[in-house]
Amino acid sequence: MDQQEILRRVDHTILAPAATWEQVKQACDDGRHLGVASVCIPPRYVKKANDYVGNTLKICTVVGFPNGYATPEVKVFETEDAIRDGADEIDMVINQGLAKEGDWEGVLAEIRAVKASCKGRILKVIVEACSFTLEEKISLCRVVSMSGADFIKTSTGFGAGGATVEDVKLFREHISPDMRIKAAGGIRTFQQAQVMLEAGADRIGASTLVGLAKG
Repeated sequence: MDQQEILRRVDHTILAPAATWEQVKQACDDGRHLGVASVCIPPRYVKKANDYVGNTLKICTVVGFPNGYATPEVKVFETEDAIRDGADEIDMVINQGLAKEGDWEGVLAEIRAVKASCKGRILKVIVEACSFTLEEKISLCRVVSMSGADFIKTSTGFGAGGATVEDVKLFREHISPDMRIKAAGGIRTFQQAQVMLEAGADRIGASTLVGLAKG
């Protein structure tokens, strides 16, 4: 798998709290030039980035990020606001506390509410896999598959751990056939990205691969 093929599956990510518009603008320029799947940027910059790139690049943003413990109503508002500003894809963080309690109905209801507010846009559900046991991750695969979301995503990149090959393989085994996987967190080389894709990931979240491609 060559670099360009990998880049077509990359969400070029800039979510640092201190990210400036100039940095986001540069990410958009790089993303367009290299043909990435999307740029994943802070909600604050979605409208400005959408106005800047027009229809030349997909804009992704985050909801309930990075901790996931906002109320469902807040997550729905964040989603609707992002969609109004021009977001094409939404990456939402689940309520990890509900999952730890085994309140799978609560987790499911929240994801479904956010999915409905996406108005047909792609929804990726971040489960922060490093926080959960094997059995909990299997249950999360089942719940996210039931929710109508488009992707299950391994990590925020702000947690205690990032994507692992083992989690990608586990997700592939337990999600529904039409569900896709985004591996994110700690993927810093094209070799690591290729391993994740070969394990079953469909999308890669990374902040360093574009810089490597630029040399």
